[in-house]
Amino acid sequence: MKLVINNLTKTYKNGVKAIDNLSIEIGTGMFGLLGPNGAGKSSLMRTIATLQSPDSGTITFGDIDVLEDNMSLRKVLGYLPQSFGVYPKMSAEDLLDYFATLKGIANKTERKAIVKEVLEITNLYDVRHKYVAGYSGGMKQRFGIAQLLLNNPKLIIVDEPTAGLDPAERHRFLNVLREVGTNCTVIFSTHIVEDVKELCNEMAILNGGKILKHITPQEATKELEGKIWTKIIDREDLEVVESNFNILSSNYNQDNSLNIRVHALEKPSEEFVETKPQLDDVYFIALKKEEPELV
Repeated sequence: MKLVINNLTKTYKNGVKAIDNLSIEIGTGMFGLLGPNGAGKSSLMRTIATLQSPDSGTITFGDIDVLEDNMSLRKVLGYLPQSFGVYPKMSAEDLLDYFATLKGIANKTERKAIVKEVLEITNLYDVRHKYVAGYSGGMKQRFGIAQLLLNNPKLIIVDEPTAGLDPAERHRFLNVLREVGTNCTVIFSTHIVEDVKELCNEMAILNGGKILKHITPQEATKELEGKIWTKIIDREDLEVVESNFNILSSNYNQDNSLNIRVHALEKPSEEFVETKPQLDDVYFIALKKEEPELV
C-alpha cells in the first residue's frame, strides 16, 4: 500500500507554518524522514496519524482517504510518538493486554497470543512481569513498538525514537524496527543521519515544512562522487577557510588540528584530497541550500 500526500499545509495559531504545501509518495519498506529539530517532522507525523488536521491538502493510504475517514486509517496504523507515558504500576504483559482490549481484541485467548508474540518480537518476553515505568529508555522504546504491533498495522510511524538512547540500546531498537518493517510502510522520523543510513531504503530531507530532497541513501551519496574534498587545517585558520570554501563539516584531530570536508565541483586547491561522500554530506548540502544568503 502506498501513502500519497498532496499539497499538505499546516499553519499554527502563532503563525508558524509547520507544513508548507508538501507533496510526497511513500511505498512499502523503511522510509527515513530526516531533518533538524523544528523542521516540521513531528507536525507531519501527527497529521498523517490523524492527531491533528491540516489547513489544506489530501492524504490517502491505499484506498483510504485519511482526512475524511480517520477511523479506517487508525485500524491499520501503528504510532510511536517522541515520548509516551505509561501507568506506573503495571507490568508490560498486563499493559499490553489492556491496550489490546482497547484496540478491540475481545477474545482473551487471542489477546494472550498476540501479547506473547509482540513481547517476543521486541525481545521483552523475559521482562514481561516488570513494571514498564522501571524500564530503561531503550526498553521503553521497544515496548512502544510492541504496543503498536498489537493491531498488525500496515502503516507504522515512529517519531524520533532513538533520541537519548545509548549506543547498545539504539542498536537493539533499530534491529527490532528493521525486523517489523519488512512487510509494511514504516515512516521513521529522525534528526540522526546514522539512523537513516543504517535502516532506510528510501529517504527525504525536510526543513521549514518542505521536502528538500527525496531519494535513496545510495543514490544520494552517489550524486556527490568526485565533489567532496578534505583538508587538515590549523584551528585558527578556520574562519579564513570558511570564507573561501563551502565547508560542510569539521572534526578535531588529536593534535587539535581540524579535518574539514568541503563540497566543490572541482578540486578547490592542491592541498585538498578527494574523499568518499557520506550521507551527512548530502544532509548538510540540502540544508545549506535553504540558508538565506547574507547581504
